[in-house]
Amino acid sequence: MVQANMNIDAGDAPEADEMEAAQAVVRMHPRADRSQHLRIIEAILFAAEAPVAIEKLQAFFPEGTDVAALLADLQANYANRGVNLVQIASRWTLRTAEDLSFVLRRETFEQKRLSKAALETLAIVAYHQPVTRADIEEIRGVVISKGTLDILMEIGWVKMRGRRRTPGRPVTYGTTDSFLSHFGLNEVTDLPGLQELKGAGLLDANLPPDFEIPLPRGSDELSSDEDPLDGDEQTPLEMHLPEGIESSEEQQSD
Repeated sequence: MVQANMNIDAGDAPEADEMEAAQAVVRMHPRADRSQHLRIIEAILFAAEAPVAIEKLQAFFPEGTDVAALLADLQANYANRGVNLVQIASRWTLRTAEDLSFVLRRETFEQKRLSKAALETLAIVAYHQPVTRADIEEIRGVVISKGTLDILMEIGWVKMRGRRRTPGRPVTYGTTDSFLSHFGLNEVTDLPGLQELKGAGLLDANLPPDFEIPLPRGSDELSSDEDPLDGDEQTPLEMHLPEGIESSEEQQSD
């Protein structure tokens, strides 16, 4: 290599300098290659314990790197594989392909099932948020025990949002990112609509003509009739009810 440099005459010196400068850039930025960028994102997502925000991924790359385009390429690469790149609650994660879930069925364990009251309450919060306890009771038509909301908050699917600007300033409730992640949703607005629920057999085909399903609110920002929480709200109770046992109040109301 030294001998080759000695044979370069004075007229070729500028060109040689440019070649050396280009090689120096490559040595200084070994991750500048797009395929290497994809490998870096893949490694980060594989090692992450939870879905990763695009802002966190951006921190691993030089300023100006189009991380969104890299994610789109990686998502396309994984589209027909056993593991897919999916967006959950505006964050990115690797998950087993939905059509292969049966393969891993033996590896999963069945958690305690929620009561009917808890499932109905969760659905009301998801579709009608922000809601108060009084709103939930009005929609269900029965009184619910405070334990129902406590359980949903302990699981991490429901949270206290704020306080309604009405007498008594009741607490308003909404869903969390954990709720979106568990049900594979990117946003609350991705919840199934009326026709989808009918098609899945989850609603009676003979519904009243004026029956409607509200459009879920997709923002965590407080609405015009909400105030911020005071900070003195009680946290969910640590409840450990035996499996299949509900509170006497809910048994009576159901």
